[in-house]
Amino acid sequence: MTSTDPTDRTPTTTRASRRLSLATCPEVSQRPGVTGPAVDPTAVTVGIVHLGIGAFHRAHQAVFTEDAAAATGETGWGILGVTQRSATVVEQLVPQDGLYGVRTVGTDSSSLRVIGSVRGVAFPREETQRVLDAIAAPTTHIVTLTVTEKGYTAGPDGRLDLADPDVRGDIDALVGEIRGAAALARQTGAEVQGAATTHVVVEDAVPARSAIGLLVRGLAARARAGGEPLTVLTCDNLLDNGHVLEGLVGQALDAAAGVPGADPEQVERLRAWVHASVTFPCTMVDRIVPATTEDDRAAAEAATGVRDEGLVVAEPFMQWVIEDRFAGPRPAWELAGATLTDDVAPFERAKLRMLNGTHSLLAYLGSVAGHRLIADAVADPALLSAARSLLLDDVIPTLVAPEGLDLAAYAESLLERFANPALGHTTTQVAMDGSKKLPIRFLATAADRLAAGAVPDAVAHGVAGWVVFVAAGRTVTGEPLRLDDPIADELRAAAAEVAAPDEVAPAHAEALVRRMLAVEQVFPAEIRDHAGFRGAVVAHAERLLAGYAQH
Repeated sequence: MTSTDPTDRTPTTTRASRRLSLATCPEVSQRPGVTGPAVDPTAVTVGIVHLGIGAFHRAHQAVFTEDAAAATGETGWGILGVTQRSATVVEQLVPQDGLYGVRTVGTDSSSLRVIGSVRGVAFPREETQRVLDAIAAPTTHIVTLTVTEKGYTAGPDGRLDLADPDVRGDIDALVGEIRGAAALARQTGAEVQGAATTHVVVEDAVPARSAIGLLVRGLAARARAGGEPLTVLTCDNLLDNGHVLEGLVGQALDAAAGVPGADPEQVERLRAWVHASVTFPCTMVDRIVPATTEDDRAAAEAATGVRDEGLVVAEPFMQWVIEDRFAGPRPAWELAGATLTDDVAPFERAKLRMLNGTHSLLAYLGSVAGHRLIADAVADPALLSAARSLLLDDVIPTLVAPEGLDLAAYAESLLERFANPALGHTTTQVAMDGSKKLPIRFLATAADRLAAGAVPDAVAHGVAGWVVFVAAGRTVTGEPLRLDDPIADELRAAAAEVAAPDEVAPAHAEALVRRMLAVEQVFPAEIRDHAGFRGAVVAHAERLLAGYAQH
């Protein structure tokens, strides 16, 4: 049998191996404790293109989308998932006809459901044209993104990093596509519209290399194909994420206009179309989705009787707040439990500073202390006290509570969620990409508290945990810690100017903190130069480093 998704060109046949698939799904859906797809996957067509189809999207937006479609009976909201960094998800999901399980794990129970809303998967390094065609298709109404903070390729100033070779390659490809379409239009006499022409297709696209580049090239392809309105919905943990993404798209177009040989008039046509026809709503997303382990897959296989390489694991809680600013049709996500609002900002700030900030504090302090899991870190009385202090003493005073949300109660609910041992969420997983996360999760809170005349001691504790995590490179008991960060080499070099990792001691705390706070990609001047805040970080770093001397 073959897939019914017209954008999926990969033939799908019944496999001899026992994998989850359209062929095995009816059998799986009859197993005790397993829930089958809420919609018939064979009846669903693509209406959403998603960039960054990792575990979080599969456990969050794809679930909301399937539940919304089930509530209304609509069949046009299938998802074409686009991988970003590797073809792994393609290898997981294509043999399974896009099907995968979500294993929801609570403290005392678990459940498993099969999701069928993903109707195709593409790897742009090999299938860029397929992705551009899907974004351009009039049946596509929404592009969503979960590419992580670093996937937006922004520099220290928050602007698009035009020195990034992947970004430059995509901008050059965009210019070539616009120029090629315009030349073809002149040859054929096609009507000029949007970025270049109506119904002119550029074949054999140069492989896309960045998320922003792929998106902008997709917008140009849509403008050429008729210019139907489009909503671009980022779901990453960026403050004012929709506005940030809209700014990055504009900066990509600015860069394109300046490329030698570009046609500025055609670029301006594309810019005008984006301004008139594309919206970038802000969103806030929340669900803890740890990395799937082999034990998780084995448990799912025992429940379903088939192998599921695309399995994802998540906590029971899930939340999605969306600015109600769409350019065209959308799924009835509110019927699946999402909140549509005119102002996402209060929800967003509460979540980023409270949930994500506390998550990072537990990750760095927990890693240094030798705790493998976030749940282990919360079970440590000293770290639980630090987390509660961050929430109640530092973060909540900087927030305006969203309507209906008791911030103190929300704080306690977060600590309860983090304590769920069934999630297996590792401290090192949360600790990755600190240079991108700290400004949003810690430093925005610090700036507000310092402006109010208060030194945020718990934030300083978290920053000290990050400094020691980077500088020591190991736990207090000697286990190695892996620094996974876009500027890992620069961070290691900065710390090594003070002392080698195996020589870091309490006496190095002040010099080490000064040097790490001088990393401009992470720390703004008003925080770096504040003597009170720096002194608090030094005091906590001294205590943390003393722990190494005791082992």
